[in-house]
Amino acid sequence: MIQIADGKLSDGKLADGRVARGDRTRAAALDSAIALATEAGLDGLTLGQLADRLGVSKSGLFAHWRSKEELQLATIERARESFKERVVAAAMDEPAGVGRLWKLHEARLEYIADDRLPGGCFFVNAQFEYDAKTGPVRERLAEVLAEWLALIERLAAEAVDAGDLAADVDVAQLAFEINAVGAATVYQSRLLPGSAVMSLARTAVLTRLKSACTYPELLPRS
Repeated sequence: MIQIADGKLSDGKLADGRVARGDRTRAAALDSAIALATEAGLDGLTLGQLADRLGVSKSGLFAHWRSKEELQLATIERARESFKERVVAAAMDEPAGVGRLWKLHEARLEYIADDRLPGGCFFVNAQFEYDAKTGPVRERLAEVLAEWLALIERLAAEAVDAGDLAADVDVAQLAFEINAVGAATVYQSRLLPGSAVMSLARTAVLTRLKSACTYPELLPRS
């Protein structure tokens, strides 16, 4: 198959290879943008800063993002994809029930503790930063937070349906508490390095789930 790439006729396989390389380059740039945003803030993320971090020209980034806002929104989407791969996918490997809900929390704690993000969790930092702002970036962050809470609620409801959690469990309340523990873990682990916050965060949710669990032996002892 013959396609046009870069204004020239080329073999389809070659064009596909260029697209794949372009996608990898874009993803790597956005990974750097995520890390940079945890240090400088999402509002402080600019094409110029990212170009300096990558050691490329600012004009080269314009091929991907024409404005600061486009870069910010693309960074949010890349962070969302990464979070799904590292946290949500780990939970979904578990059977539906309280074990899956617990794994979601454990995987999130592992994500928070990972030092690949120098400023901590991208989303918690950005949500705090934008909670009083307006515009498309804030709206997208709010949508991602609502999506996350809805996922926790859904997994909790599945655990109720499976008989793992009591039928009268308020899944919205449980989702709020699990997320709140995760959010507190982000800033406490950064402001108080070396503290027992990870252990406390694990115990807080484990204790909460056991109190609602019809078969506590389904969960770790500690």
